[in-house]
Amino acid sequence: MYINGQWVAAASGQCFDVFNPATGETIGSMPDGDARDATAAIEAAAAALPAWADTTAYARSAILHKAWQLMLARKEALAELMTAEQGKPLKAARNEVQYAADFLQWFAEEAKRIYGETIPSARADQRFIVAHQPVGVVAAVTPWNYPVSMITRKLAPALAAGCTVVLKPAEATPLCAKAVFEILHEAGLPAGVANLVSAADPRPIGEVFTTHPAVRKLTFTGSTAVGKQLAREAAGGMKRISMELGGHAPFIVFDDVDASHAAKGAALVKFLNTGQACISPNRFLVHERGADAFVDTLAKRIQAMKAGNGMDPATSIGPLINEAAIAKIEAQVGDALAKGAKLICGGERLRADGLDRGCFYAPTLLDHVTPEMRIYREETFGPVAPVVRFSDANDVLAMANDTTYGLAAYVYTRDIGRALRMFEGLHFGIIGINDINPTSAAAPFGGMKESGLGREGAREGIMEYLETKLGGFAI
Repeated sequence: MYINGQWVAAASGQCFDVFNPATGETIGSMPDGDARDATAAIEAAAAALPAWADTTAYARSAILHKAWQLMLARKEALAELMTAEQGKPLKAARNEVQYAADFLQWFAEEAKRIYGETIPSARADQRFIVAHQPVGVVAAVTPWNYPVSMITRKLAPALAAGCTVVLKPAEATPLCAKAVFEILHEAGLPAGVANLVSAADPRPIGEVFTTHPAVRKLTFTGSTAVGKQLAREAAGGMKRISMELGGHAPFIVFDDVDASHAAKGAALVKFLNTGQACISPNRFLVHERGADAFVDTLAKRIQAMKAGNGMDPATSIGPLINEAAIAKIEAQVGDALAKGAKLICGGERLRADGLDRGCFYAPTLLDHVTPEMRIYREETFGPVAPVVRFSDANDVLAMANDTTYGLAAYVYTRDIGRALRMFEGLHFGIIGINDINPTSAAAPFGGMKESGLGREGAREGIMEYLETKLGGFAI
């Protein structure tokens, strides 16, 4: 672990193994931290806070810029580590490292753009000045599905704002986190400003994060259930929170577009990271006039996909993260088939050609999915595309919004008026209109309803780590 600028063992002296989900092989180990380590890291961050908050924005920017350069220089090594630890194909891992570096670069610049303002007063002898100051010590929890970019998306704005940080990475992918902290260390980040605590069991760490009085902000990316629990615990200390939680994205295809073209886009975004993305489409709402062409094209695309180890250049579908993910998908697919869904392709665990050593599930296409099925309501987080046919374009907005989630949505239409109405009417934080990649370090990322609180990236991202202070001056 990395605490107060030093690489240290856990207080317990214990370690836990890290596995390759494609092969089941052990690829490394990390210290198995507990509440003692989390407390030590928070105390180090609290001690480092005053000096770091007083550091000029230009000095903080220079360190983040150096980290950006180092990350790009190590892109290939980081990508290979990510593929081994998380499983995604090497090409996708390279893209993620670039995305992660983008946050370092973006917030290196935003550090210098934390502007205040003056407000006119009704009194001639009064002046109002508004300033923004770092919120304090930040506790961050990141997921396994994007194990490098989700770290920089949180740490870069926090550090740029003048906060100090303690990170608890996902227990499945701590080696990627360690590699990121090696970069921060080499970039010249002062001791205690950023700290890394790893653990096989996240609960003791989370309890310290939500209860320690020095922590003033908790940022979390993960499941809605865990996010709600952390938010409840953090409320006891009135800690600020930002939550990037689950999604259940609709992918709407109207009858005024080429359904085959839409299906090609659907295949790219649905099976990215083996469907293990919070913005992955979970419900394909396709007008019945184009549904057959959509299903036929999507089926051909799916059947051409090759599952395997991400190190193989021919691989387009990597493994799921663990056995629990396989079990969830099998339950959802089984429920859908029992209730009348039609299996077009896939629908089984892959075991041939050595895939039995990992957690592989065939990319799957289900047609004629209905609201009674679990997969219509629950986030899948896997390589299953459920198609729901609709006939009345006036009903589809209500169908898409019929979920407690509100992260991402996708719409294919050539009608500009309809596109605007869907953009305005969809209760989701991110809308892709004929666009399957509506994300960037320069764009705000976050959801509505039970998909989270707050935004990451863009200028909104740094404001999550700043307090607004008002000064009233009588002169």
